[in-house]
Amino acid sequence: MILIDALPQVTSFASPSSWAWLVQFFLIAVALLVANVIRCKVKFMSKSLIPTALIAGLMILLLKLIPSFNELINKPSMEILTYHALGIGFVALALKNNKLESRSTTMKVTETGAVTAATYVVQGIVGLAITIPLFLFWNDKDFFYSSGLLLPMGYGQGPGQALNFGNIYQGWAMNSGIGFAGADFGLSIAAIGFLVGSIIGVVYLNYLRRKGRLQAKSGDYKEVYTLQDYESENEIPNTESVDKLSIQVCLVLFVYCLVFLFMWGIEQADLGNFGTKTLKPLFWGFNFLWGTLFGVLVKNVLNLFKKKKIMEREYINNYMLNRISGLCFDVMIVAGTAAISFDSLRRIWLPLLIVCTVGALATFLFVRVCAKHLYPGYEYEGFFSMFGMLTGTASNGMILLREIDPKFETPASNNLVLQTIPAIVFGFPILLLMGFAPQSFHNTILTLVILAVIEVLFCLFIFRKKIFRRNRNNQ
Repeated sequence: MILIDALPQVTSFASPSSWAWLVQFFLIAVALLVANVIRCKVKFMSKSLIPTALIAGLMILLLKLIPSFNELINKPSMEILTYHALGIGFVALALKNNKLESRSTTMKVTETGAVTAATYVVQGIVGLAITIPLFLFWNDKDFFYSSGLLLPMGYGQGPGQALNFGNIYQGWAMNSGIGFAGADFGLSIAAIGFLVGSIIGVVYLNYLRRKGRLQAKSGDYKEVYTLQDYESENEIPNTESVDKLSIQVCLVLFVYCLVFLFMWGIEQADLGNFGTKTLKPLFWGFNFLWGTLFGVLVKNVLNLFKKKKIMEREYINNYMLNRISGLCFDVMIVAGTAAISFDSLRRIWLPLLIVCTVGALATFLFVRVCAKHLYPGYEYEGFFSMFGMLTGTASNGMILLREIDPKFETPASNNLVLQTIPAIVFGFPILLLMGFAPQSFHNTILTLVILAVIEVLFCLFIFRKKIFRRNRNNQ
Protein backbone atom coordinates (compact mmCIF):
# COMPACT_ATOMS: atom_id res chain seq x y z
CA MET A 1 0.00 0.00 0.00
CA ILE A 2 2.87 2.38 0.74
CA LEU A 3 4.25 1.94 -2.77
CA ILE A 4 0.82 2.38 -4.35
CA ASP A 5 0.14 5.54 -2.34
CA ALA A 6 3.44 7.00 -3.56
CA LEU A 7 2.26 6.84 -7.19
CA PRO A 8 0.49 9.83 -8.75
CA GLN A 9 -3.28 9.45 -8.36
CA VAL A 10 -4.33 11.78 -11.20
CA THR A 11 -2.75 11.87 -14.65
CA SER A 12 -2.23 15.27 -16.21
CA PHE A 13 0.25 15.24 -19.08
CA ALA A 14 0.25 19.05 -19.20
CA SER A 15 1.37 19.25 -15.58
CA PRO A 16 5.09 19.99 -15.01
CA SER A 17 5.14 17.20 -12.41
CA SER A 18 4.42 14.68 -15.18
CA TRP A 19 7.68 15.72 -16.84
CA ALA A 20 9.78 16.28 -13.71
CA TRP A 21 11.66 12.98 -13.84
CA LEU A 22 12.12 13.16 -17.60
CA VAL A 23 13.65 16.62 -17.26
CA GLN A 24 16.41 15.11 -15.10
CA PHE A 25 17.06 12.49 -17.81
CA PHE A 26 17.01 15.24 -20.46
CA LEU A 27 19.74 17.10 -18.58
CA ILE A 28 21.87 13.96 -18.28
CA ALA A 29 21.39 13.06 -21.97
CA VAL A 30 22.21 16.54 -23.29
CA ALA A 31 25.23 16.80 -20.97
CA LEU A 32 26.56 13.44 -22.19
CA LEU A 33 26.18 14.44 -25.85
CA VAL A 34 27.91 17.79 -25.35
CA ALA A 35 30.64 16.20 -23.24
CA ASN A 36 31.28 13.61 -25.94
CA VAL A 37 31.78 16.38 -28.51
CA ILE A 38 34.13 18.22 -26.14
CA ARG A 39 36.17 15.10 -25.46
CA CYS A 40 36.48 14.35 -29.18
CA LYS A 41 37.32 17.91 -30.31
CA VAL A 42 39.40 19.28 -27.43
CA LYS A 43 42.83 17.68 -27.62
CA PHE A 44 43.61 18.15 -23.92
CA MET A 45 40.41 16.34 -22.92
CA SER A 46 41.01 13.42 -25.23
CA LYS A 47 44.59 13.00 -24.05
CA SER A 48 43.62 13.20 -20.38
CA LEU A 49 41.41 10.09 -20.66
CA ILE A 50 38.86 11.73 -18.35
CA PRO A 51 35.60 9.74 -18.81
CA THR A 52 32.95 11.47 -20.90
CA ALA A 53 30.40 10.86 -18.15
CA LEU A 54 32.57 12.72 -15.63
CA ILE A 55 32.97 15.67 -18.02
CA ALA A 56 29.17 15.74 -18.37
CA GLY A 57 28.71 15.66 -14.60
CA LEU A 58 31.25 18.43 -14.04
CA MET A 59 29.51 20.55 -16.70
CA ILE A 60 26.20 20.27 -14.83
CA LEU A 61 28.00 20.93 -11.55
CA LEU A 62 29.52 24.17 -12.86
CA LEU A 63 26.25 25.28 -14.43
CA LYS A 64 24.61 24.88 -11.02
CA LEU A 65 26.46 28.06 -10.04
CA ILE A 66 23.86 29.85 -12.18
CA PRO A 67 20.78 30.20 -9.93
CA SER A 68 18.21 29.72 -12.71
CA PHE A 69 19.92 26.54 -13.91
CA ASN A 70 20.39 25.24 -10.38
CA GLU A 71 16.61 25.24 -9.97
CA LEU A 72 16.33 22.68 -12.78
CA ILE A 73 18.49 20.15 -10.92
CA ASN A 74 16.60 18.08 -8.41
CA LYS A 75 19.22 16.83 -5.95
CA PRO A 76 17.09 13.97 -4.49
CA SER A 77 16.26 12.76 -8.02
CA MET A 78 19.94 12.73 -8.99
CA GLU A 79 20.80 10.80 -5.83
CA ILE A 80 18.03 8.26 -6.52
CA LEU A 81 19.28 7.82 -10.08
CA THR A 82 22.82 7.26 -8.78
CA TYR A 83 21.63 4.66 -6.27
CA HIS A 84 19.52 2.61 -8.69
CA ALA A 85 21.96 2.91 -11.61
CA LEU A 86 24.61 1.29 -9.40
CA GLY A 87 22.38 -1.65 -8.47
CA ILE A 88 20.97 -2.25 -11.96
CA GLY A 89 24.44 -1.99 -13.53
CA PHE A 90 25.81 -4.70 -11.23
CA VAL A 91 22.80 -6.92 -11.95
CA ALA A 92 23.50 -6.67 -15.70
CA LEU A 93 27.16 -7.62 -15.15
CA ALA A 94 26.24 -10.53 -12.89
CA LEU A 95 23.86 -12.03 -15.46
CA LYS A 96 26.62 -12.34 -18.07
CA ASN A 97 28.00 -15.79 -18.84
CA ASN A 98 31.70 -15.14 -18.12
CA LYS A 99 34.26 -17.86 -18.57
CA LEU A 100 37.72 -18.01 -17.01
CA GLU A 101 40.14 -17.70 -19.92
CA SER A 102 43.43 -19.53 -20.04
CA ARG A 103 45.37 -16.27 -19.68
CA SER A 104 44.04 -15.81 -16.13
CA THR A 105 44.41 -18.54 -13.53
CA THR A 106 42.01 -18.95 -10.63
CA MET A 107 44.78 -18.09 -8.14
CA LYS A 108 45.77 -14.94 -10.03
CA VAL A 109 42.15 -13.79 -10.12
CA THR A 110 41.87 -14.51 -6.37
CA GLU A 111 45.07 -12.55 -5.67
CA THR A 112 43.75 -9.66 -7.75
CA GLY A 113 40.56 -9.69 -5.68
CA ALA A 114 42.70 -9.62 -2.53
CA VAL A 115 44.60 -6.59 -3.86
CA THR A 116 41.29 -4.83 -4.46
CA ALA A 117 40.07 -5.48 -0.92
CA ALA A 118 43.49 -4.68 0.59
CA THR A 119 43.51 -1.33 -1.22
CA TYR A 120 40.09 -0.55 0.27
CA VAL A 121 41.62 -1.20 3.68
CA VAL A 122 44.61 1.05 2.93
CA GLN A 123 42.25 3.81 1.84
CA GLY A 124 40.14 3.33 4.96
CA ILE A 125 43.19 3.48 7.25
CA VAL A 126 44.48 6.61 5.53
CA GLY A 127 41.06 8.24 5.67
CA LEU A 128 40.57 7.59 9.39
CA ALA A 129 44.17 8.56 10.22
CA ILE A 130 43.33 11.99 8.80
CA THR A 131 39.73 12.56 9.89
CA ILE A 132 40.08 11.39 13.53
CA PRO A 133 42.75 14.03 14.40
CA LEU A 134 40.80 16.64 12.40
CA PHE A 135 37.69 15.88 14.41
CA LEU A 136 39.62 16.26 17.67
CA PHE A 137 41.58 19.41 16.86
CA TRP A 138 39.82 21.24 14.02
CA ASN A 139 37.58 24.12 15.06
CA ASP A 140 34.64 23.07 12.86
CA LYS A 141 32.49 20.71 14.93
CA ASP A 142 30.31 19.81 11.94
CA PHE A 143 33.02 17.42 10.76
CA PHE A 144 32.35 13.71 11.37
CA TYR A 145 35.04 11.49 12.88
CA SER A 146 34.23 8.47 10.66
CA SER A 147 34.11 10.43 7.40
CA GLY A 148 37.54 9.09 6.36
CA LEU A 149 35.91 5.72 5.67
CA LEU A 150 34.14 7.36 2.73
CA LEU A 151 37.50 7.40 0.93
CA PRO A 152 37.40 3.69 -0.08
CA MET A 153 33.74 4.09 -1.02
CA GLY A 154 34.42 7.11 -3.26
CA TYR A 155 37.76 5.96 -4.69
CA GLY A 156 37.35 2.20 -4.58
CA GLN A 157 33.61 1.82 -5.23
CA GLY A 158 32.55 4.98 -7.08
CA PRO A 159 29.62 7.42 -6.82
CA GLY A 160 26.94 4.84 -6.01
CA GLN A 161 28.51 3.47 -2.84
CA ALA A 162 29.90 6.89 -1.90
CA LEU A 163 26.33 8.18 -1.93
CA ASN A 164 24.91 5.16 -0.07
CA PHE A 165 27.38 5.32 2.79
CA GLY A 166 27.49 9.10 2.70
CA ASN A 167 23.78 9.14 3.53
CA ILE A 168 24.25 6.50 6.25
CA TYR A 169 27.08 8.52 7.83
CA GLN A 170 25.08 11.70 7.54
CA GLY A 171 22.29 10.04 9.53
CA TRP A 172 24.67 8.86 12.28
CA ALA A 173 26.28 12.30 12.40
CA MET A 174 22.88 13.91 12.90
CA ASN A 175 22.20 11.50 15.78
CA SER A 176 25.41 12.81 17.38
CA GLY A 177 24.42 16.44 16.82
CA ILE A 178 26.91 16.92 13.95
CA GLY A 179 25.73 18.61 10.77
CA PHE A 180 27.92 16.57 8.43
CA ALA A 181 27.04 16.62 4.69
CA GLY A 182 27.94 12.96 4.16
CA ALA A 183 26.38 12.50 0.72
CA ASP A 184 28.17 15.52 -0.75
CA PHE A 185 31.46 14.56 0.93
CA GLY A 186 31.31 11.03 -0.49
CA LEU A 187 30.23 12.12 -3.99
CA SER A 188 33.02 14.71 -4.07
CA ILE A 189 35.59 12.04 -3.23
CA ALA A 190 34.21 9.89 -6.07
CA ALA A 191 34.43 12.78 -8.57
CA ILE A 192 37.99 13.61 -7.50
CA GLY A 193 38.85 9.91 -7.74
CA PHE A 194 37.93 9.89 -11.43
CA LEU A 195 40.24 12.87 -12.00
CA VAL A 196 43.02 11.19 -10.01
CA GLY A 197 42.73 7.94 -11.96
CA SER A 198 42.61 9.68 -15.32
CA ILE A 199 45.08 12.55 -14.95
CA ILE A 200 47.67 10.94 -12.65
CA GLY A 201 47.37 7.70 -14.62
CA VAL A 202 48.11 9.48 -17.90
CA VAL A 203 50.93 11.57 -16.42
CA TYR A 204 52.64 8.46 -15.02
CA LEU A 205 52.07 6.56 -18.26
CA ASN A 206 53.74 9.32 -20.30
CA TYR A 207 56.58 9.50 -17.76
CA LEU A 208 57.27 5.77 -18.22
CA ARG A 209 57.21 6.19 -21.99
CA ARG A 210 59.76 9.02 -21.88
CA LYS A 211 62.00 6.86 -19.65
CA GLY A 212 61.76 4.06 -22.19
CA ARG A 213 60.07 1.62 -19.80
CA LEU A 214 56.98 1.41 -21.98
CA GLN A 215 56.77 1.14 -25.73
CA ALA A 216 54.34 3.49 -27.47
CA LYS A 217 51.36 1.67 -28.88
CA SER A 218 49.49 2.65 -32.00
CA GLY A 219 46.58 4.90 -31.19
CA ASP A 220 44.82 3.87 -34.39
CA TYR A 221 43.88 0.44 -33.12
CA LYS A 222 40.23 -0.35 -33.57
CA GLU A 223 38.35 -3.20 -31.97
CA VAL A 224 37.31 -5.96 -34.34
CA TYR A 225 34.13 -7.81 -33.43
CA THR A 226 32.98 -11.18 -34.72
CA LEU A 227 29.49 -12.67 -34.63
CA GLN A 228 30.43 -14.55 -31.44
CA ASP A 229 30.99 -11.21 -29.70
CA TYR A 230 27.38 -10.19 -30.36
CA GLU A 231 25.62 -13.46 -29.63
CA SER A 232 26.38 -16.98 -28.49
CA GLU A 233 25.22 -20.28 -29.91
CA ASN A 234 21.48 -21.02 -30.03
CA GLU A 235 20.34 -17.61 -28.80
CA ILE A 236 16.81 -16.34 -29.24
CA PRO A 237 16.39 -14.24 -32.42
CA ASN A 238 16.83 -10.47 -32.32
CA THR A 239 13.20 -9.84 -33.15
CA GLU A 240 10.41 -12.35 -32.76
CA SER A 241 7.25 -11.83 -30.70
CA VAL A 242 9.45 -9.79 -28.34
CA ASP A 243 12.71 -7.96 -29.00
CA LYS A 244 15.90 -9.53 -27.63
CA LEU A 245 16.83 -6.27 -25.90
CA SER A 246 13.45 -6.29 -24.18
CA ILE A 247 14.24 -9.74 -22.79
CA GLN A 248 17.58 -8.52 -21.41
CA VAL A 249 15.99 -5.46 -19.79
CA CYS A 250 13.21 -7.60 -18.31
CA LEU A 251 15.70 -10.10 -16.90
CA VAL A 252 17.69 -7.29 -15.28
CA LEU A 253 14.57 -5.68 -13.79
CA PHE A 254 13.28 -9.07 -12.61
CA VAL A 255 16.51 -9.64 -10.68
CA TYR A 256 16.40 -6.11 -9.28
CA CYS A 257 12.82 -6.77 -8.18
CA LEU A 258 14.10 -9.80 -6.23
CA VAL A 259 16.74 -7.53 -4.68
CA PHE A 260 14.05 -5.09 -3.54
CA LEU A 261 11.88 -7.85 -2.07
CA PHE A 262 14.88 -9.28 -0.24
CA MET A 263 15.90 -5.92 1.27
CA TRP A 264 12.30 -5.08 2.15
CA GLY A 265 11.90 -8.48 3.84
CA ILE A 266 15.03 -7.89 5.91
CA GLU A 267 13.66 -4.49 6.92
CA GLN A 268 10.53 -6.16 8.32
CA ALA A 269 12.48 -8.82 10.24
CA ASP A 270 13.44 -8.55 13.90
CA LEU A 271 17.26 -8.70 13.98
CA GLY A 272 17.79 -7.48 17.52
CA ASN A 273 19.65 -4.38 18.63
CA PHE A 274 22.83 -5.00 16.58
CA GLY A 275 20.86 -5.91 13.48
CA THR A 276 18.61 -2.86 13.71
CA LYS A 277 21.46 -0.40 14.31
CA THR A 278 24.17 -1.89 12.10
CA LEU A 279 22.84 -4.40 9.59
CA LYS A 280 19.52 -2.92 8.46
CA PRO A 281 20.95 0.42 7.30
CA LEU A 282 23.66 -1.47 5.40
CA PHE A 283 21.25 -3.81 3.62
CA TRP A 284 19.72 -0.95 1.62
CA GLY A 285 23.21 0.36 0.86
CA PHE A 286 24.29 -3.08 -0.39
CA ASN A 287 21.88 -3.08 -3.36
CA PHE A 288 24.87 -3.65 -5.68
CA LEU A 289 26.00 -6.69 -3.67
CA TRP A 290 22.56 -8.30 -3.53
CA GLY A 291 22.17 -7.50 -7.23
CA THR A 292 25.37 -9.41 -7.94
CA LEU A 293 24.34 -12.42 -5.83
CA PHE A 294 20.78 -12.63 -7.19
CA GLY A 295 22.06 -12.07 -10.73
CA VAL A 296 24.44 -15.02 -10.41
CA LEU A 297 21.64 -17.12 -8.88
CA VAL A 298 19.18 -16.37 -11.71
CA LYS A 299 21.90 -17.00 -14.31
CA ASN A 300 22.69 -20.40 -12.78
CA VAL A 301 18.99 -21.31 -12.68
CA LEU A 302 18.64 -20.45 -16.38
CA ASN A 303 21.74 -22.51 -17.19
CA LEU A 304 20.28 -25.41 -15.19
CA PHE A 305 17.05 -25.15 -17.19
CA LYS A 306 19.08 -25.44 -20.40
CA LYS A 307 21.01 -28.41 -19.06
CA LYS A 308 17.77 -30.19 -18.10
CA LYS A 309 16.25 -29.33 -21.53
CA ILE A 310 13.47 -27.36 -19.83
CA MET A 311 14.64 -24.30 -21.79
CA GLU A 312 15.92 -24.89 -25.31
CA ARG A 313 17.22 -21.44 -26.30
CA GLU A 314 19.82 -19.12 -24.78
CA TYR A 315 18.15 -15.99 -23.41
CA ILE A 316 21.21 -14.21 -22.01
CA ASN A 317 23.10 -11.96 -24.41
CA ASN A 318 26.43 -10.75 -23.01
CA TYR A 319 26.84 -7.95 -25.54
CA MET A 320 23.49 -6.32 -24.70
CA LEU A 321 24.03 -6.78 -20.97
CA ASN A 322 27.35 -4.96 -21.36
CA ARG A 323 25.52 -2.09 -23.05
CA ILE A 324 22.92 -1.97 -20.29
CA SER A 325 25.58 -1.87 -17.57
CA GLY A 326 27.55 0.74 -19.52
CA LEU A 327 24.48 2.96 -19.76
CA CYS A 328 23.77 2.56 -16.05
CA PHE A 329 27.32 3.43 -15.00
CA ASP A 330 27.40 6.48 -17.30
CA VAL A 331 24.14 7.71 -15.78
CA MET A 332 25.48 6.95 -12.29
CA ILE A 333 28.61 9.05 -12.83
CA VAL A 334 26.75 12.02 -14.33
CA ALA A 335 23.95 11.99 -11.76
CA GLY A 336 26.32 11.41 -8.84
CA THR A 337 28.55 14.32 -9.82
CA ALA A 338 25.56 16.58 -10.54
CA ALA A 339 24.12 15.82 -7.08
CA ILE A 340 27.06 17.48 -5.28
CA SER A 341 26.14 20.65 -3.42
CA PHE A 342 28.74 23.43 -3.20
CA ASP A 343 27.05 24.97 -0.18
CA SER A 344 27.57 21.82 1.90
CA LEU A 345 31.29 21.63 1.09
CA ARG A 346 32.37 25.20 1.80
CA ARG A 347 33.38 24.54 5.40
CA ILE A 348 35.00 21.13 4.84
CA TRP A 349 36.88 21.66 1.57
CA LEU A 350 40.27 21.47 3.32
CA PRO A 351 39.67 18.02 4.94
CA LEU A 352 38.27 16.83 1.60
CA LEU A 353 41.42 17.98 -0.21
CA ILE A 354 43.77 16.40 2.36
CA VAL A 355 41.90 13.07 2.41
CA CYS A 356 41.81 12.84 -1.40
CA THR A 357 45.47 13.85 -1.88
CA VAL A 358 46.96 11.49 0.70
CA GLY A 359 44.53 8.77 -0.37
CA ALA A 360 45.64 9.07 -4.00
CA LEU A 361 49.32 8.81 -3.00
CA ALA A 362 48.72 5.78 -0.77
CA THR A 363 46.63 4.04 -3.45
CA PHE A 364 49.27 4.69 -6.11
CA LEU A 365 52.15 3.33 -4.00
CA PHE A 366 50.33 0.27 -2.68
CA VAL A 367 48.96 -0.82 -6.07
CA ARG A 368 52.36 -0.21 -7.66
CA VAL A 369 54.10 -2.50 -5.15
CA CYS A 370 51.43 -5.20 -5.50
CA ALA A 371 51.51 -5.09 -9.31
CA LYS A 372 55.29 -5.42 -9.39
CA HIS A 373 55.08 -8.51 -7.17
CA LEU A 374 52.01 -10.27 -8.62
CA TYR A 375 52.24 -9.58 -12.35
CA PRO A 376 55.71 -10.49 -13.64
CA GLY A 377 55.88 -9.77 -17.35
CA TYR A 378 52.93 -7.37 -17.31
CA GLU A 379 53.41 -5.34 -14.14
CA TYR A 380 52.55 -2.01 -15.79
CA GLU A 381 49.46 -3.39 -17.47
CA GLY A 382 48.37 -4.82 -14.13
CA PHE A 383 49.14 -1.56 -12.34
CA PHE A 384 47.25 0.78 -14.69
CA SER A 385 44.18 -1.44 -14.86
CA MET A 386 43.98 -1.74 -11.06
CA PHE A 387 44.89 1.90 -10.31
CA GLY A 388 42.22 3.15 -12.70
CA MET A 389 39.61 0.89 -11.12
CA LEU A 390 40.60 1.66 -7.52
CA THR A 391 40.26 5.40 -8.04
CA GLY A 392 37.35 5.34 -10.49
CA THR A 393 35.53 2.34 -11.92
CA ALA A 394 36.49 -0.77 -13.89
CA SER A 395 35.93 1.16 -17.13
CA ASN A 396 38.63 3.66 -16.09
CA GLY A 397 41.01 0.78 -15.55
CA MET A 398 40.19 -0.59 -19.00
CA ILE A 399 40.73 2.84 -20.60
CA LEU A 400 44.19 3.18 -19.07
CA LEU A 401 45.06 -0.43 -19.91
CA ARG A 402 44.09 0.07 -23.55
CA GLU A 403 46.78 2.76 -23.87
CA ILE A 404 49.55 0.17 -23.40
CA ASP A 405 47.71 -3.07 -24.21
CA PRO A 406 45.18 -2.11 -26.93
CA LYS A 407 44.42 -5.71 -27.93
CA PHE A 408 44.21 -6.95 -24.32
CA GLU A 409 46.93 -9.50 -24.98
CA THR A 410 48.05 -9.70 -21.34
CA PRO A 411 45.97 -11.30 -18.54
CA ALA A 412 45.41 -7.85 -16.96
CA SER A 413 41.98 -7.29 -18.51
CA ASN A 414 40.72 -10.74 -17.50
CA ASN A 415 42.06 -10.32 -13.98
CA LEU A 416 40.22 -7.02 -13.69
CA VAL A 417 36.89 -8.40 -14.89
CA LEU A 418 36.94 -11.70 -13.02
CA GLN A 419 38.24 -10.44 -9.65
CA THR A 420 34.82 -9.05 -8.69
CA ILE A 421 33.52 -12.12 -6.82
CA PRO A 422 36.69 -12.78 -4.74
CA ALA A 423 36.89 -9.03 -4.02
CA ILE A 424 33.32 -9.10 -2.67
CA VAL A 425 34.15 -12.11 -0.48
CA PHE A 426 37.36 -10.51 0.84
CA GLY A 427 35.71 -7.12 1.25
CA PHE A 428 32.52 -8.15 3.03
CA PRO A 429 34.00 -7.82 6.57
CA ILE A 430 35.17 -4.34 5.60
CA LEU A 431 31.65 -3.38 4.58
CA LEU A 432 30.36 -4.58 7.96
CA LEU A 433 32.92 -2.33 9.66
CA MET A 434 31.59 0.54 7.56
CA GLY A 435 28.32 0.22 9.44
CA PHE A 436 29.94 -0.37 12.81
CA ALA A 437 32.34 2.59 12.87
CA PRO A 438 29.98 5.61 12.71
CA GLN A 439 27.92 4.54 15.72
CA SER A 440 30.42 6.13 18.14
CA PHE A 441 33.90 7.63 18.33
CA HIS A 442 35.04 4.56 20.29
CA ASN A 443 33.81 2.30 17.47
CA THR A 444 35.74 4.39 14.96
CA ILE A 445 39.01 3.97 16.89
CA LEU A 446 38.36 0.23 17.19
CA THR A 447 37.63 0.04 13.46
CA LEU A 448 40.98 1.67 12.68
CA VAL A 449 42.77 -0.98 14.76
CA ILE A 450 40.82 -3.83 13.13
CA LEU A 451 41.56 -2.46 9.66
CA ALA A 452 45.28 -2.42 10.48
CA VAL A 453 45.11 -6.09 11.50
CA ILE A 454 43.14 -7.01 8.38
CA GLU A 455 45.70 -5.21 6.20
CA VAL A 456 48.52 -7.23 7.74
CA LEU A 457 46.64 -10.46 6.94
CA PHE A 458 46.05 -9.33 3.35
CA CYS A 459 49.72 -8.48 2.89
CA LEU A 460 50.75 -11.87 4.27
CA PHE A 461 48.56 -13.51 1.63
CA ILE A 462 49.55 -11.25 -1.28
CA PHE A 463 53.31 -11.30 -0.56
CA ARG A 464 53.43 -14.83 0.90
CA LYS A 465 55.87 -16.17 -1.72
CA LYS A 466 58.37 -13.38 -1.13
CA ILE A 467 58.04 -13.65 2.66
CA PHE A 468 58.42 -17.43 2.80
CA ARG A 469 61.26 -17.39 0.27
CA ARG A 470 63.11 -14.84 2.40
CA ASN A 471 62.58 -16.95 5.52
CA ARG A 472 63.92 -20.05 3.78
CA ASN A 473 66.99 -18.15 2.57
CA ASN A 474 67.67 -16.85 6.10
CA GLN A 475 67.53 -20.38 7.43
